[in-house]
Amino acid sequence: MQATDSPLDPAPSPPYPAIEPWQRGWLPVGGGHSIYFEQCGNPHGLPLVVLHGGPGSGFSARMRQLFDPARFRIVLFDQRGCGRSTPRGECAHNTTADLVADIERLRRHLGVERWLVTGGSWGAALAVAYAAAHRDACLGVILRGIFLTGPADLEWFFAGAGGLFPQTWQALDRAAPGDRGRALPDRLFDAVLGDDALVAAEAVRRWMQWEATLDGGSPAPLPEFPDADTQAALLAKYRVQAHYLRHHCFLGETRLLELAATLGCLPVAILHGEKDLVCGVENARRLHRAVPGSRLRIVPEAGHNPFVASMQQALVDATAQFPADSA
Repeated sequence: MQATDSPLDPAPSPPYPAIEPWQRGWLPVGGGHSIYFEQCGNPHGLPLVVLHGGPGSGFSARMRQLFDPARFRIVLFDQRGCGRSTPRGECAHNTTADLVADIERLRRHLGVERWLVTGGSWGAALAVAYAAAHRDACLGVILRGIFLTGPADLEWFFAGAGGLFPQTWQALDRAAPGDRGRALPDRLFDAVLGDDALVAAEAVRRWMQWEATLDGGSPAPLPEFPDADTQAALLAKYRVQAHYLRHHCFLGETRLLELAATLGCLPVAILHGEKDLVCGVENARRLHRAVPGSRLRIVPEAGHNPFVASMQQALVDATAQFPADSA
């Protein structure tokens, strides 16, 4: 349930210029994990932490360009097992509670008193969990492409949406071996988490193709792995995603909405593409009803990908609601 960020995605230029971080580092967080983090933008600006999607994806350099570098002190990090965090693809000691603790540990490590929290897709769910646990550390929350982490989301993504693009879905189904009496997600997760590297690689390729198809609204080509390093990185990414989705991200819709209901003391903006086929727009309405005083914006001409013009503008507008002296 990630924000797709791959060569398959035609996208306009992000709203802000490309920038380089002024700090990079790894923070040991326990359980053998160290998380990679960056800071960029204005060192004296309003602190803003960006929570990437997936689970498992890691953040991309393009994410730096979604936020005004003159106004914000932008903090990005790769969650446990993701991206440049180590060990890559590790699922042990890797739960939502661990990630929430990591975010707070990172805030304290960087000396941030309070920050604006933003996340998309899985990152939106994680933002809710973090803000509910650490409301006093949050200036506000901006949530995009709402993923509620429950069975309904998985049922839609892995089954219900299959009727929209049956050939691509059937190829995904064939890539998940095992008893056809078992649900596709269970077979797919077994394939990705199993010991057969060839089976895992084919399952990941078809999973990527299915995501890109739903995100783009038309059948996507089957991606290729150009080299062994790329294949290893993608297998690690989808191992983490399978681990989380198998456990409903250690949250589930009921618990997530209960946590969301405690955020009425914070400014909460909810953005969702009206053409989102990865996570249905009703997710955003359900979350909006759960959070007292939240602001909901259904973004026209946008799907799940943040790197389309209308969603980029919605993010710019949402962050503009937090002036530089908010902290």
